[in-house]
Amino acid sequence: MNNGGEAELVYGDGEFHVVRPGAFVKCAVTGATIDLDDLRYWSVDLQEAYATPEASLKRHQEKHLVS
Repeated sequence: MNNGGEAELVYGDGEFHVVRPGAFVKCAVTGATIDLDDLRYWSVDLQEAYATPEASLKRHQEKHLVS
């Protein structure tokens, strides 16, 4: 089922659901590839994945979701 390409996910609170199977997603801030097994940071509101907590904070500051 894992096609080795980019997955499409729906991000929920504490979990995500696979819409299109794949091996990875891309960080919305850095563009880094994130293996699904390593995915820990995402935004439910923005429906984006992040490689690091710093990337998540940066995006939320850009969107004025945190100060």
